[in-house]
Amino acid sequence: MAKICVCVETVFPKDSFESRVKKVAELGFDAFEFWFMDQWFDGEKLIPREKNVNLIALLIKDSNLVLSNFVLNSPDGSIGGSLVKPSDRSLYIKKLREMSLIAHKMDCQKLITCTGNLVAGVPRKKQHMNIVTTLKKASKFAEKEGITLLLEPLNTLVDHPGYFLDSPHEGAQIIKEVNSPFVRLLFDCYHMQIMNGNLIATIEKNIDIIKHFHSAGVPGRHEPFVGELNYPNIAKRIDELGYNGYFGLEYFPTMPSDESLKATSILLK
Repeated sequence: MAKICVCVETVFPKDSFESRVKKVAELGFDAFEFWFMDQWFDGEKLIPREKNVNLIALLIKDSNLVLSNFVLNSPDGSIGGSLVKPSDRSLYIKKLREMSLIAHKMDCQKLITCTGNLVAGVPRKKQHMNIVTTLKKASKFAEKEGITLLLEPLNTLVDHPGYFLDSPHEGAQIIKEVNSPFVRLLFDCYHMQIMNGNLIATIEKNIDIIKHFHSAGVPGRHEPFVGELNYPNIAKRIDELGYNGYFGLEYFPTMPSDESLKATSILLK
């Protein structure tokens, strides 16, 4: 069975970072993830605020948890640069270098990367190729550092209007064109159900390039046991396909976080 990873930004939005990580460990989970090193999510919005790298490294050591990943650049490209813009290429590579150094200090080997928003007046095919070109360059550095970049398609109907990559199929095509084992797909069941549906068949087709999963209930982005998705079946099929990475819980609880996580973990066993 895939190991469960808790996104502490969404599940524990009101707690201190130290408390968030300790709760993940106390509840018996294997790993955690968060969004940005220089932003703090308070449950409603992002606030510019640096996370303490040394504290996180100490928490990881003391709690025997794994930091599965964190976010390199924002969906709209305002943090860390946009992959669709050639003019942002040097900014993106610079951010990758900086975050890779930080990742090593926390023994983290994966970074989530976003494409940025569509650029008006530029052909989509051109923007697609811009992404491929930048990721090819980034993959060479990532390989040297032992860092895997997780390219994430997002939904553009509810949460991220204007985002370029809203299809797992185009995401898979980009990864095949980049042709590096250090650039892989993050498959977010919540986002892809909103955009495409047909989740299990899409996962089966792309399991060889999927390196991480995210989950939340549809609609609402709440507990995975609320809504139209059958997560026990999805988790079972992922297990049958031989996936042994992390299955991330990135949702907003409708009940106390501890109770919510306990109920969700029972669902996925």
